[in-house]
Amino acid sequence: MAVLPILRWPDARLNTVCSPVARQENLSRLIADMFDTMYDAYGRGLAAPQVGVMKRLFVIDVTWKDGRHSPKVFINPSVLDRSDTLVEGTEACLSIPGISTTIARPDWVAVSWTDARGRAYVRRFEGAAARCVQHEMDHLDGIVTLDRLDTVARTRADRAYAAVP
Repeated sequence: MAVLPILRWPDARLNTVCSPVARQENLSRLIADMFDTMYDAYGRGLAAPQVGVMKRLFVIDVTWKDGRHSPKVFINPSVLDRSDTLVEGTEACLSIPGISTTIARPDWVAVSWTDARGRAYVRRFEGAAARCVQHEMDHLDGIVTLDRLDTVARTRADRAYAAVP
């Protein structure tokens, strides 16, 4: 498999809403490459648009850094429900390296999706998994973490990112 180049903000493709994946598309190579890329970059999630593929697909493995692999593939995910309670948490993004930001997100999120074999799932995610799923789903809608910040936090983040080599 291969490690793919990761797009860096402000690449305009990161602000593009992605197209649905068609049923007949064979994505096995892309999915394997995305996992290789995510692990190589020491990330917990990676969305297809981050590697220049404008499709509604992302991969996550929230627990691999703790020694427990739990890789998941999300194709054409959709949010079914979410908590009204927002929780602040620190997030980093492989497309905006060198900085992290504090983002308020729903405490839990219920999502439907299919996997690489076409199996349909519905699941409620909480904690770090909920944060990761919502972060990656944002990428599919052309949203990066910087877009979730208020004006003051955005100005600080932009300055910090400008200082990253």
